[in-house]
Amino acid sequence: MDKELIIRSSSEHVDFALLKDGKLIELQKDEDGNNFSVGDVFIAKIRKTVPGLNASFVNVGYEKDAFLHYHDLGPKLPSLLKFTKRVSTGKLKDFSLKNFPFEKDIDKDGKIVDALKSNQSLLVQIVKEPISTKGPRISSELSIAGRYIVLVPFSNRISISQKIEDREEKDRLKRLVKSITPPGFGIIVRTVAQGKKVAELDKDLQTLLGRWTAMCKKLPKAQHPSKVLGEMNKASSILRDIFNDTFTGITVDDETLFDQIKDYLQEIAPKKESIVKLHQSKTPIFEKFGIERQIKTSFGKTVSMAKGAYLVIEHTEALHVIDVNSGNRSNKANSQEDTALEVNLIAATEMARQLRLRDMGGIIVVDFIDMTNAENRQKLFNHLRDEMKDDRAKHKILPPSKFGLIQITRQRVRPEMNIKTREENPDVIINGSEVEAPIGIVEKITHDLERLIKKDYKKLTLNTHPFIAAFITKGFPSMRSKWFFEHKKWVKILPRDAYTYLEYHFFDEDGNQIK
Repeated sequence: MDKELIIRSSSEHVDFALLKDGKLIELQKDEDGNNFSVGDVFIAKIRKTVPGLNASFVNVGYEKDAFLHYHDLGPKLPSLLKFTKRVSTGKLKDFSLKNFPFEKDIDKDGKIVDALKSNQSLLVQIVKEPISTKGPRISSELSIAGRYIVLVPFSNRISISQKIEDREEKDRLKRLVKSITPPGFGIIVRTVAQGKKVAELDKDLQTLLGRWTAMCKKLPKAQHPSKVLGEMNKASSILRDIFNDTFTGITVDDETLFDQIKDYLQEIAPKKESIVKLHQSKTPIFEKFGIERQIKTSFGKTVSMAKGAYLVIEHTEALHVIDVNSGNRSNKANSQEDTALEVNLIAATEMARQLRLRDMGGIIVVDFIDMTNAENRQKLFNHLRDEMKDDRAKHKILPPSKFGLIQITRQRVRPEMNIKTREENPDVIINGSEVEAPIGIVEKITHDLERLIKKDYKKLTLNTHPFIAAFITKGFPSMRSKWFFEHKKWVKILPRDAYTYLEYHFFDEDGNQIK
């Protein structure tokens, strides 16, 4: 399995595309104007407390105040408040927490008015970026993420990732981490720490303690509100969270980013430094790796899949709905039940990819094709769970209901990736009319052609709009040439001026239209 990270840089933003066997599975954008990233720590002031919501609204410098619920305060809030006040006023210059006396924990089911007061100064961390009309969601239970561990100030707990299932490995990691953890800090051991030595864990810990100290040094002079601890640059943070030994390549088109990534890999995985490549071709990097084509065909309302099947994805304010359709696929299965299972398994794989690609969050309802066999429903459920295993967002999948629906909840921490795939209609003089992008139409034509070739037509003629006809026939190798090399069948292309932009029809050797 090939896993590649392709990074495109421009003056305003950086795009990150994660490919698995050449297929786009994750797309992220880092924009210069984005001041709120998950993990950033701010020194802020409480605007007001709302007893009815048991929450506070906090000014973090966004147009809408951030929301801080009582349950997001963390039990060590009094210790954090005392520490912040003493460091901000310059009375405390030892940031190690070794000799810092902790206050009594707040009540688990207490009231916000007893914990916080208006105009109070507080350190908070972004846990959800501003989405739509809502401000950021924040927490005062701070954590600083590293490659192998997460450092949690004002805690004494050591937790091991639940994804590490080996009991002996869990005990080994707990023992190692316990031996290096400084007083006043807790540690969460991440999944990638599996099999690592104490020296690697300690190096990660020292880096995180250095970031904690640098943050504390900013507090005496910090304005309210202001960012006092930012996430590392996006390239490094993505590598920190997703990089592992299965990566086969990282390609970037910016020399500064190239050097940053090489330096970071030198720290976390020196043996993998050679997989970083600088793209210097005149062909744009996303064109070279076929990413632009995949973006155009993956972000529309309808998503084509193998064997003629397709998904329809609808968005509402409350939830996302995905409908699975078998389309006009050629049926070689023994029964309707077998056909339904085959299409559903293909759909589950594509759907897991779509959730990551679009970063869809909240409630997702998927209407799979009905299956009467309970064993097949279980097979589909297990397959979907396996496909979503690599998804970093927290999610929960419920088994299929009697109606064939599967409900999923997926963590939403940033706005959904939404890319415009439709273009202005060249057939219409008045602006405002839009049609599918040419590449999307060509994808549909290609799927239909594959289906017709299986039916063994001797000759095929395609009638289509002149724009699309030119798109298919021009260049070397042209789209038509690629069809010939793949299927050993030459398709005659006839441009038709009377056709609308989206219209096309296949004809057989007798000139009869193929429905």
